Amino acid sequence: MASFAELRSLGRKVPAEGGARSRRLVPSLPLRDRIIILSGLGIITLLAWFYLVEGARSGAGMSPTGPAWTVDYFVAMLAMWVIMMVGMMVPSAIPMVMIYAAISRKAVREGASTAATGLFVTGYIVIWSLFGAGATLAQWGLDRASLLSPMMVTKGPILGGILLLAAGLYQLTPMKTACLDRCRSPVHFIANHWQPGRLGAVRMGLAHGAYCLGCCWILMCLLFFGGVMSIWWIGGLTLFVLLEKVMPFGPLGGRVLGLLVAGWGALLLFSGLAAR
Repeated sequence: MASFAELRSLGRKVPAEGGARSRRLVPSLPLRDRIIILSGLGIITLLAWFYLVEGARSGAGMSPTGPAWTVDYFVAMLAMWVIMMVGMMVPSAIPMVMIYAAISRKAVREGASTAATGLFVTGYIVIWSLFGAGATLAQWGLDRASLLSPMMVTKGPILGGILLLAAGLYQLTPMKTACLDRCRSPVHFIANHWQPGRLGAVRMGLAHGAYCLGCCWILMCLLFFGGVMSIWWIGGLTLFVLLEKVMPFGPLGGRVLGLLVAGWGALLLFSGLAAR
């Protein structure tokens, strides 16, 4: 059974940015486990995207035409946001999940890595479900203030400019960098946050979800700018999050895009204020 000290030693053997070198030091995962885990994550992601595509096609998520939200509509919007977060964020967590499963099997040596991995993913999804609840409340508030169109896009350039400017500038902050570093280095994350047992798996999933939320929350807020019902916008953000986490140029690309987005937001904000 691998000790906590051995796990910490594994984390010190690789650079902080992780990458291919860190993955080579991780014990291999049996083919059966890889098939089970990847199939499970793939099915979850595909079901989420099927729901999103069908919802966008049918207009099921459009804002209500009446003066107030009903309880049923609030629940439907909450479900939409939670499913959207699953579809957008689970793909970017696959490298972390696979490495967790491999290290978990080596540490525990009881052949139950798939069960522990499921709990790890559950903790991760819980964090993004909480964000989905917050986004639903934000949507309700913006809708009440008449700041959203029926397709849930911000009205006018001022609010859109503020969202873009905030998202672009956040890409340049130390908090963004710190959270992204932890998302990009699974071995270091596991070495520094390892907790044994099933409850430990849930706690680690929650911790990873929290870092991921710290990395990407403002990008998810851009859904209000591009359209919560826009599959192309949702897909573009999903692809950006994935590339930023897994590609060697991810951090640099994120900062460059942050500057461009901030500039776009500043122009929109200036044009909106000038038109008043």
